[in-house]
Amino acid sequence: MDEAIASHLEQVRAHRAELGDAMAALDAALALPVGLGPVWRRRVRAALTELAHDLRDHVDLTEAPGGLYDDLRAHAPRLSREVDSRTAEHVELLAEVDRLLGERDDGLEGDEAVAAHREATTALIGRLVRHRQRGSDLVFEAYEVDLGGSG
Repeated sequence: MDEAIASHLEQVRAHRAELGDAMAALDAALALPVGLGPVWRRRVRAALTELAHDLRDHVDLTEAPGGLYDDLRAHAPRLSREVDSRTAEHVELLAEVDRLLGERDDGLEGDEAVAAHREATTALIGRLVRHRQRGSDLVFEAYEVDLGGSG
């Protein structure tokens, strides 16, 4: 592995940790009692906003020209389909984050809307967990590098 991609993988590892922290913060906010009303809403909104920022950074970093995904395609063309799948997941995950942020901005009227928002946001965290697992497996298969499971 050349020095440039090794350096890039270090950036990916650092951003991976930030995204993991944002996911944990959102999970913690969602675990608060909904009965807290405005406090619950503010905490979830803040955590979801941070997650959106970190997810966008992750996408920018992995999909940057000459970055990780370009190197994976060049270094391990057999994995191109997996790279394409991760890229497609990025589109879906960003769309869901934007939808959830928009839903919050439009307001959640009534208990059913709040419960549905909580459920959809919890499902998003699960999707992100699986995306990170597949991404970690992809990098390991190509470079035999562990991105780290704690971040």
